[in-house]
Amino acid sequence: MNPGSPDRLRGDDQPHSEDALMQTPYPCLWFDGDAQEAAEFYATLLPDSHVDRVWHSPADTPSGPAGMVLTVDFTVAGQRMQGLNGGPELHFNEAISFVIECPDQAEVDRLWEALTADGGEPGPCGWLKDRYGLSWQIVPRELNQLVEDPDPERARRAMEAMLKMGKIEVDELRRAADAA
Repeated sequence: MNPGSPDRLRGDDQPHSEDALMQTPYPCLWFDGDAQEAAEFYATLLPDSHVDRVWHSPADTPSGPAGMVLTVDFTVAGQRMQGLNGGPELHFNEAISFVIECPDQAEVDRLWEALTADGGEPGPCGWLKDRYGLSWQIVPRELNQLVEDPDPERARRAMEAMLKMGKIEVDELRRAADAA
């Protein structure tokens, strides 16, 4: 790499071009006027989460007047995202969800409570909708270990137990898997 090239070193000392960095896809989430509020809330949930930039529209748009917050760039657990105040025409649905694999039941409980608070809705099998209508799957890491157990009967019992749950309860999964 020569000093005048557009390549630069990443943190792992590997060359990485500016073009490659700019081509990394990230989700853009459509909100009805509350993108900044949502981004600020999501930034409180996990480490390495923050609001990066709030952009105000310089002109009137179909979703609002000049000066309104149009987009919010934010990061959740190191994942770049963008919120767009696009208006009431489009809504989130369960076809897209964010999965958080939690190290333990305490983290499942904390995130479940935070995301279902203030108008969020619990759903089946670790799924929920937050107050903005965005779907999440809050699951303990141990769930995968139990439903992928080499003993097919143990895996079946864990899976059947999970299918009856709203919020995933690790102790109940273990009891079901271990039942003879």
